Amino acid sequence: MPRLALLVATAGLLAVPGALLAQEAPPAPAPLEGTEGLKPLPAPHNNLPPIPAPPGATFPGVKPKQESAKPPVPQDRDSLLAELYTHLAQSRDAADAAPVAEAIEGMWLQSGSDTIGVLMARSAKAITDQKNDLALEFLDAVVELAPDYAEGWNRRAYVYFLQNNYESAAGDLRRALALEPNHFKALEGLARILRETGQKKAALQAYKQILKINPYQEGAKEAVDELSVEVEGQGI
Repeated sequence: MPRLALLVATAGLLAVPGALLAQEAPPAPAPLEGTEGLKPLPAPHNNLPPIPAPPGATFPGVKPKQESAKPPVPQDRDSLLAELYTHLAQSRDAADAAPVAEAIEGMWLQSGSDTIGVLMARSAKAITDQKNDLALEFLDAVVELAPDYAEGWNRRAYVYFLQNNYESAAGDLRRALALEPNHFKALEGLARILRETGQKKAALQAYKQILKINPYQEGAKEAVDELSVEVEGQGI
C-alpha cells in the first residue's frame, strides 16, 4: 500500500465520532495521600498523551451503566500495523519517519473498550499531576481487565520507572513486548533500565533492535555508539 494511502487508512481507523471528541473526560478523583512532592526520574518515553474519555465507561467498584453495543476494532488492524512498521523501517530520514511512528503509537492506544479508554485517560492525568500511586491504581485495573492490551503494561511500567521500581518496570515492559514485539517505546524503556542497572551488553542489543524497527528513534543511535565503545571496545 502506498505510504500516503496507508496513513490515510490509519487515520480512518483511529477516527472517533464527533460526539466522543466533544465530550470532556470526567474529573480526576481526589489525590491519594503521600503522593505530593515526588521527584520522578526523566521519563524513558515521550510525554504520554491523554486519551479522550468516551461515554458510558465504568470503573472497578462502581455499578456499570447500560451502554449500547459498539463496533469492535477492525480485524485488519494487525495487517495495517504491519505495513506501518515496514514503512517505518524503510523511512528515508527522521522527517519521513515521524508521521509513521505517530500513526503506530496511535494504534497502540486503541483497546476497543470504553472502560479501558477512561482508565487510561485518568492514569495519564494522574501521571501529569505526579500522582503516581493513583496512576498505578488505574493501570492495575487496566492490566487486570485487559491482560492482552500491550499499552496497559507499557504505561504501568512507565509509572514504576518514575517510582524507581526498576524490577517491576522491566517485568511489565517484557510483558508488553511479548504482546507487541515491535513496540519500540517499550523496548526503549527496557534498554534504558538495562543500561542504568549496569547490564550494558543487554542494553546494547536492545538499542540495536530499536534501530531495526525505527531507525530514527531519538537517542538510540547515540546510545548504540556509546555502548559499543564500552562493551566492544570500538565504535560502529
